[in-house]
Amino acid sequence: MALVLYELAGSDPDLRFSPHCWKVRMALAHKGLNADRQPWRFTEKEAIAFSGQGKVPVLVDSDETVTDSWRIAEYLDMRFPETSALFPGTGVAELAHFVNAWTDTTLLPLTVRIILLDIYDCLDAKDRDYFRRSREERFGKSLEAVAADGAPNIAALQTALTPLRQILKKRPYLSGDAPAYADYCIFGLFMWVRCSSPVRLLEPDDPIFLWRDRLLDAFGGLARSATCRETEGPTS
Repeated sequence: MALVLYELAGSDPDLRFSPHCWKVRMALAHKGLNADRQPWRFTEKEAIAFSGQGKVPVLVDSDETVTDSWRIAEYLDMRFPETSALFPGTGVAELAHFVNAWTDTTLLPLTVRIILLDIYDCLDAKDRDYFRRSREERFGKSLEAVAADGAPNIAALQTALTPLRQILKKRPYLSGDAPAYADYCIFGLFMWVRCSSPVRLLEPDDPIFLWRDRLLDAFGGLARSATCRETEGPTS
Protein backbone atom coordinates (compact mmCIF):
# COMPACT_ATOMS: atom_id res chain seq x y z
CA MET A 1 0.00 0.00 0.00
CA ALA A 2 1.32 3.44 -0.92
CA LEU A 3 1.82 6.18 1.63
CA VAL A 4 -1.11 8.59 1.92
CA LEU A 5 -0.65 12.14 3.17
CA TYR A 6 -3.55 14.38 4.15
CA GLU A 7 -2.67 18.05 3.59
CA LEU A 8 -4.47 21.34 4.22
CA ALA A 9 -5.84 22.81 0.97
CA GLY A 10 -7.49 26.05 -0.07
CA SER A 11 -10.44 26.59 -2.39
CA ASP A 12 -8.07 25.40 -5.12
CA PRO A 13 -7.36 21.79 -4.14
CA ASP A 14 -3.84 22.14 -5.53
CA LEU A 15 -3.07 25.02 -3.15
CA ARG A 16 -1.42 23.27 -0.18
CA PHE A 17 -0.21 25.92 2.25
CA SER A 18 0.21 24.41 5.72
CA PRO A 19 3.74 24.94 7.10
CA HIS A 20 3.53 21.62 8.94
CA CYS A 21 2.45 19.74 5.82
CA TRP A 22 5.34 21.32 3.94
CA LYS A 23 7.76 19.98 6.53
CA VAL A 24 6.48 16.51 5.69
CA ARG A 25 6.52 17.13 1.92
CA MET A 26 10.20 18.06 2.11
CA ALA A 27 10.94 15.15 4.44
CA LEU A 28 9.38 12.69 2.00
CA ALA A 29 11.34 14.19 -0.91
CA HIS A 30 14.55 14.07 1.14
CA LYS A 31 14.04 10.34 1.58
CA GLY A 32 13.01 9.77 -2.04
CA LEU A 33 9.49 8.73 -1.05
CA ASN A 34 6.19 9.44 -2.75
CA ALA A 35 2.76 9.73 -1.18
CA ASP A 36 -0.78 9.95 -2.43
CA ARG A 37 -1.50 13.54 -1.36
CA GLN A 38 -5.10 14.06 -0.29
CA PRO A 39 -6.52 17.60 0.03
CA TRP A 40 -8.20 18.33 3.36
CA ARG A 41 -9.97 21.40 4.68
CA PHE A 42 -10.52 22.76 8.18
CA THR A 43 -14.16 21.68 8.41
CA GLU A 44 -13.62 18.15 7.08
CA LYS A 45 -12.93 16.65 10.49
CA GLU A 46 -14.73 13.43 9.64
CA ALA A 47 -12.25 12.69 6.83
CA ILE A 48 -9.40 12.24 9.33
CA ALA A 49 -11.43 11.05 12.32
CA PHE A 50 -9.69 7.68 11.97
CA SER A 51 -6.47 9.39 13.17
CA GLY A 52 -8.00 10.14 16.57
CA GLN A 53 -7.55 13.90 16.24
CA GLY A 54 -8.53 16.76 13.94
CA LYS A 55 -5.42 18.28 12.39
CA VAL A 56 -3.12 17.64 9.45
CA PRO A 57 -0.64 16.41 8.42
CA VAL A 58 -1.77 12.83 8.74
CA LEU A 59 0.37 10.10 7.20
CA VAL A 60 -1.07 6.65 6.54
CA ASP A 61 1.30 3.75 5.88
CA SER A 62 -0.71 0.54 5.48
CA ASP A 63 -2.04 -0.12 9.00
CA GLU A 64 -0.03 2.68 10.58
CA THR A 65 -1.39 6.21 11.03
CA VAL A 66 0.99 8.93 12.17
CA THR A 67 0.05 12.51 13.08
CA ASP A 68 2.13 15.62 13.87
CA SER A 69 4.94 16.65 11.51
CA TRP A 70 7.70 15.92 14.04
CA ARG A 71 6.44 12.41 14.78
CA ILE A 72 6.03 11.78 11.05
CA ALA A 73 9.68 12.74 10.42
CA GLU A 74 10.83 10.39 13.19
CA TYR A 75 8.62 7.64 11.79
CA LEU A 76 10.01 8.05 8.27
CA ASP A 77 13.58 7.67 9.49
CA MET A 78 12.64 4.58 11.51
CA ARG A 79 10.46 3.02 8.79
CA PHE A 80 12.83 3.69 5.89
CA PRO A 81 16.36 3.49 7.35
CA GLU A 82 17.88 2.64 3.97
CA THR A 83 17.01 6.09 2.58
CA SER A 84 18.69 9.46 3.32
CA ALA A 85 18.40 10.27 7.02
CA LEU A 86 16.46 13.32 8.14
CA PHE A 87 18.55 13.43 11.31
CA PRO A 88 22.06 12.46 10.13
CA GLY A 89 24.93 12.47 12.58
CA THR A 90 25.47 13.29 16.23
CA GLY A 91 23.44 16.17 17.63
CA VAL A 92 21.41 16.72 14.46
CA ALA A 93 18.14 15.53 16.00
CA GLU A 94 18.67 17.83 18.99
CA LEU A 95 19.29 20.79 16.67
CA ALA A 96 16.18 19.98 14.68
CA HIS A 97 14.10 19.62 17.83
CA PHE A 98 15.15 23.10 18.98
CA VAL A 99 14.57 24.64 15.55
CA ASN A 100 11.15 23.03 15.29
CA ALA A 101 10.14 24.38 18.70
CA TRP A 102 11.56 27.85 17.94
CA THR A 103 9.71 27.96 14.63
CA ASP A 104 6.40 26.81 16.09
CA THR A 105 6.45 29.01 19.20
CA THR A 106 8.19 32.17 17.93
CA LEU A 107 8.26 32.47 14.14
CA LEU A 108 4.84 31.06 13.26
CA PRO A 109 2.90 33.30 15.72
CA LEU A 110 4.66 36.34 14.24
CA THR A 111 4.15 35.23 10.65
CA VAL A 112 0.47 34.41 10.94
CA ARG A 113 -0.27 38.03 11.86
CA ILE A 114 1.22 39.09 8.53
CA ILE A 115 -0.70 36.66 6.32
CA LEU A 116 -3.87 36.00 8.31
CA LEU A 117 -6.22 37.82 5.94
CA ASP A 118 -4.47 36.33 2.90
CA ILE A 119 -5.04 32.83 4.27
CA TYR A 120 -8.72 33.65 4.73
CA ASP A 121 -8.91 34.73 1.08
CA CYS A 122 -7.43 31.37 -0.02
CA LEU A 123 -9.95 29.24 1.82
CA ASP A 124 -12.84 27.24 0.47
CA ALA A 125 -16.18 28.93 1.22
CA LYS A 126 -17.15 26.22 3.71
CA ASP A 127 -14.05 26.95 5.82
CA ARG A 128 -14.29 30.72 6.00
CA ASP A 129 -16.80 31.09 8.85
CA TYR A 130 -14.86 28.61 10.98
CA PHE A 131 -11.53 30.28 10.26
CA ARG A 132 -12.78 33.81 10.93
CA ARG A 133 -14.55 32.84 14.15
CA SER A 134 -11.69 30.78 15.58
CA ARG A 135 -8.93 33.24 14.65
CA GLU A 136 -10.78 36.35 15.77
CA GLU A 137 -11.40 34.64 19.09
CA ARG A 138 -7.69 33.83 19.32
CA PHE A 139 -6.48 37.35 18.47
CA GLY A 140 -9.26 39.29 20.14
CA LYS A 141 -9.95 41.41 17.07
CA SER A 142 -11.02 41.11 13.45
CA LEU A 143 -8.83 39.62 10.74
CA GLU A 144 -8.81 43.04 9.10
CA ALA A 145 -7.56 44.69 12.28
CA VAL A 146 -4.74 42.17 12.59
CA ALA A 147 -3.78 42.75 8.95
CA ALA A 148 -3.75 46.53 9.50
CA ASP A 149 -0.65 46.11 11.68
CA GLY A 150 1.32 44.76 8.72
CA ALA A 151 4.45 46.90 8.91
CA PRO A 152 5.17 46.40 12.64
CA ASN A 153 4.39 42.69 12.31
CA ILE A 154 6.91 42.32 9.47
CA ALA A 155 9.51 44.26 11.47
CA ALA A 156 9.00 41.94 14.46
CA LEU A 157 9.45 38.86 12.27
CA GLN A 158 12.61 40.26 10.68
CA THR A 159 14.10 40.81 14.14
CA ALA A 160 13.17 37.29 15.22
CA LEU A 161 14.89 35.86 12.12
CA THR A 162 18.24 37.41 13.05
CA PRO A 163 19.77 34.20 14.53
CA LEU A 164 18.93 32.26 11.36
CA ARG A 165 20.40 35.02 9.22
CA GLN A 166 23.65 34.95 11.19
CA ILE A 167 24.04 31.18 10.86
CA LEU A 168 23.32 31.22 7.13
CA LYS A 169 26.07 33.76 6.56
CA LYS A 170 28.52 31.01 7.51
CA ARG A 171 27.08 27.87 5.88
CA PRO A 172 24.64 27.04 3.09
CA TYR A 173 22.12 25.21 5.26
CA LEU A 174 21.15 25.30 8.89
CA SER A 175 22.17 21.64 9.09
CA GLY A 176 25.58 22.25 7.46
CA ASP A 177 26.67 21.52 3.90
CA ALA A 178 23.42 19.75 3.03
CA PRO A 179 19.82 20.24 4.16
CA ALA A 180 18.16 18.06 6.78
CA TYR A 181 15.00 18.21 8.85
CA ALA A 182 16.06 21.32 10.81
CA ASP A 183 16.04 23.23 7.51
CA TYR A 184 12.62 21.92 6.54
CA CYS A 185 11.17 23.03 9.89
CA ILE A 186 11.76 26.68 8.97
CA PHE A 187 11.36 26.27 5.21
CA GLY A 188 7.79 25.12 5.82
CA LEU A 189 7.07 28.56 7.25
CA PHE A 190 8.34 30.28 4.11
CA MET A 191 6.26 27.97 1.94
CA TRP A 192 3.25 28.89 4.08
CA VAL A 193 3.84 32.51 3.11
CA ARG A 194 4.73 31.78 -0.50
CA CYS A 195 1.67 29.62 -1.12
CA SER A 196 -0.96 31.71 0.64
CA SER A 197 0.15 35.33 0.35
CA PRO A 198 1.66 37.83 -2.11
CA VAL A 199 3.61 39.53 0.69
CA ARG A 200 7.37 39.78 0.15
CA LEU A 201 9.59 39.30 3.17
CA LEU A 202 13.14 38.82 1.90
CA GLU A 203 15.64 40.83 -0.12
CA PRO A 204 17.85 39.04 -2.70
CA ASP A 205 21.03 39.72 -0.73
CA ASP A 206 19.59 38.27 2.47
CA PRO A 207 21.28 34.96 3.43
CA ILE A 208 17.80 33.62 4.20
CA PHE A 209 16.65 34.45 0.65
CA LEU A 210 19.61 32.54 -0.81
CA TRP A 211 18.99 29.57 1.51
CA ARG A 212 15.29 29.57 0.65
CA ASP A 213 16.13 29.71 -3.05
CA ARG A 214 18.33 26.64 -2.76
CA LEU A 215 15.52 24.74 -1.06
CA LEU A 216 12.97 25.91 -3.63
CA ASP A 217 15.14 24.26 -6.28
CA ALA A 218 15.85 21.10 -4.25
CA PHE A 219 14.41 17.76 -5.34
CA GLY A 220 13.83 18.86 -8.90
CA GLY A 221 12.19 22.14 -7.95
CA LEU A 222 9.43 20.48 -5.92
CA ALA A 223 8.67 23.58 -3.85
CA ARG A 224 9.24 26.15 -6.60
CA SER A 225 6.69 24.44 -8.84
CA ALA A 226 4.01 24.33 -6.13
CA THR A 227 0.77 26.21 -6.67
CA CYS A 228 1.10 29.52 -4.85
CA ARG A 229 -0.07 33.12 -4.67
CA GLU A 230 3.37 34.72 -4.41
CA THR A 231 4.32 37.18 -7.13
CA GLU A 232 7.70 36.11 -8.46
CA GLY A 233 10.28 38.87 -8.66
CA PRO A 234 13.49 40.16 -7.16
CA THR A 235 12.18 39.87 -3.62
CA SER A 236 9.85 37.46 -1.91
